[in-house]
Amino acid sequence: MVQNPEAHISENMKNISDVYEVQILLAYFLGQINQLCTPNQLTEIATGEGVVNYFVYTEAVSRMLENGTLELAEIEGTNYYRLTEKGIEGAEKFKKLVPKSFRDKIYAAGLRLFVKLKNDRDVSFDIKPAKRGYNVHCRCCDDDMVLMDITLYAPDQEQANYIKSKIQMNPTDFYCRVVDYIIENEEYVPSAAEEQGLF
Repeated sequence: MVQNPEAHISENMKNISDVYEVQILLAYFLGQINQLCTPNQLTEIATGEGVVNYFVYTEAVSRMLENGTLELAEIEGTNYYRLTEKGIEGAEKFKKLVPKSFRDKIYAAGLRLFVKLKNDRDVSFDIKPAKRGYNVHCRCCDDDMVLMDITLYAPDQEQANYIKSKIQMNPTDFYCRVVDYIIENEEYVPSAAEEQGLF
């Protein structure tokens, strides 16, 4: 008899409290994300945004390692969680026992973490005092290729930190907007009023 997937969801609808369902959820996530995931990263993804209770999560991972649906693999000196064939088959077969809203939530949490990690790795900042105000130096890379190396002026440290935080929110969009502006930029042609000194 198939259990009702809603049966073990807490009243506040924020996390799953059943260890078996959490195992399915984790297997689903690892099967979908197409990304190597360390134990610390999986813990943060599953518990950081309240998708799964930490204690239920640790119990689920322990059971997955014991039953052979999950393994710890060392790749280039770093340990990663990896689904076994048994785990891949189980994730596909039983994923619908976990509501789609939770599957979507953990997948989105994973994407956000991996985007943040890539941004932290590929985008660097250096804020230095200038004669008046501060210079915010931003360097955007893609692996070993420098995409953008730019310095922006800020009148004070608070605005310098604000500029940094805004770029950090979405450095890819910032880079694209700069490139788009350059491509669309046109030569300045003063209006007749400006030529006559009216403005």
